[in-house]
Amino acid sequence: MALPPKWYQFLVSVFASIGSILYGYDLGVIAEAIASENFINTFHPTAAETGAVVSVFTGGAFFGACFAGPVGDLLGRRMTILIGAVIFLLGGGLQTGAQNLSFLYAGRCIAGLGVGFLVMIIPLYQAELAHPDIRGRVTALQQFMLGIGALVASWAAYGTYIGFPPTSSKQWRVPLGIQLIPAGFLAMLILLFPESPRWLIDHGRQEEGLRTLARLHSNGNENDPWVIAEYDQIRDMIAFEHEHEAKSYIELFTNRSSFRRLFLVCAIQASVQMTGVSAIQYYSPTIFAQIGIATNDTLKYQGINSVIALLAQFFCILFIDRMGRRWVMIGGNLGNCVTFIVATALLAQYPPGTSHNIGAEWGFIIMTWVYNFSFSCSNGPLSWIVPAEVFDTRTRSKGVSIGVMVSFAFNTMIGQVTPIAMEAIGWKFYLVFVVCNFTNAIFFWAFQPETAKRPLEEMNYLFTNAPLFVPTMNMRDFENHDLENRVAEVERKGSVTSHVEA
Repeated sequence: MALPPKWYQFLVSVFASIGSILYGYDLGVIAEAIASENFINTFHPTAAETGAVVSVFTGGAFFGACFAGPVGDLLGRRMTILIGAVIFLLGGGLQTGAQNLSFLYAGRCIAGLGVGFLVMIIPLYQAELAHPDIRGRVTALQQFMLGIGALVASWAAYGTYIGFPPTSSKQWRVPLGIQLIPAGFLAMLILLFPESPRWLIDHGRQEEGLRTLARLHSNGNENDPWVIAEYDQIRDMIAFEHEHEAKSYIELFTNRSSFRRLFLVCAIQASVQMTGVSAIQYYSPTIFAQIGIATNDTLKYQGINSVIALLAQFFCILFIDRMGRRWVMIGGNLGNCVTFIVATALLAQYPPGTSHNIGAEWGFIIMTWVYNFSFSCSNGPLSWIVPAEVFDTRTRSKGVSIGVMVSFAFNTMIGQVTPIAMEAIGWKFYLVFVVCNFTNAIFFWAFQPETAKRPLEEMNYLFTNAPLFVPTMNMRDFENHDLENRVAEVERKGSVTSHVEA
């Protein structure tokens, strides 16, 4: 019995998301690694050096995302994933064997370079494979697998922290080394999976593109009406893009429709970092220590936090295609804002080091859990879903690349600033995230149109014709139903005698 096409698309995307596990694992493991007693006793890092250990990774990822844009267009989506995995293996090995901070900086920079390749190209690859009806849940896998990586990292680091004595470097070397396993698995097998049919058609490999579409959407039936209609729509749109749309990075800024999409994507990626997620992920042991929570308890609570995030991301996968993008983004930011207001009030009312109020400690812990749920079921997944679906085939790799670069630029800034700010002004630093979450919600209410279930080839129509101020528009006025009309036309012509539902 053949696997239903949408399940096949989903499972291919699950495998590609192994690359996202690497990013999530690193986000989770580095906070615990730099908090372990052996790491501190071995390297004696200052606050600035601790920030550098974190931020040099995201700095490398910034350049990885930059390089992945042109590489993805030139060599294809699968080959870009392979290159990213191999680079990560090199960087991960250097981190695991680090003998001094310079050694560690180099390993983290190289690993970051590989992660930049992976997190830029994977949601793009997934979006180009998936049926419009399941594109949201498929690209949400990026955040879900990131959550799995963070979950494994939290409990692996907790286990090594309590399982190895402070005199053993295994406290931090073992959890850093574990990340090499999924990277090797991804590198070995990715070329066995299908290439993006849009990339194939864009590069003149028409027949292979049609075969791949049929393999993805109709168990190999090239005469299926949906496959024929999708193939014709992709060919027509690519021909139009070759003649009219952006062919270079510069034209992303000069073409009105392309720039509107680029601006929205960059705003989403920057806003996600300004929700406070990176500050909490990287420096939770330090933040928890300020209110009197021991490091081993902090690592345990972070493990629970990772489970909560994973549940939230699973809910997003289930419901994001039903609930849409716009209001989930708005609601997520408002939820984040409320949790930061409460957390900030607790830190202000019960100053770290001077108060030992057990209720305040638990209140702060619970707020980090609630925040993580709010972020992980909304802003986190949407920061990968929306950028991967709004661009045209010719601009998608370039546009997503720039958006991910913005994400890592802000991530690097937060990673470098947080330890210094927490040391200098304490709880007042949280006010930044209270304000940013609120202004994020207002911005997306005003400027983010709904893109759920719209075919990729119809995004150009939406962003060219829809008003800039979204609340005044009726979404139904900007649906051209081109793909549906093509399918109906193929069926009317009687091109096939049987139909396998895509």
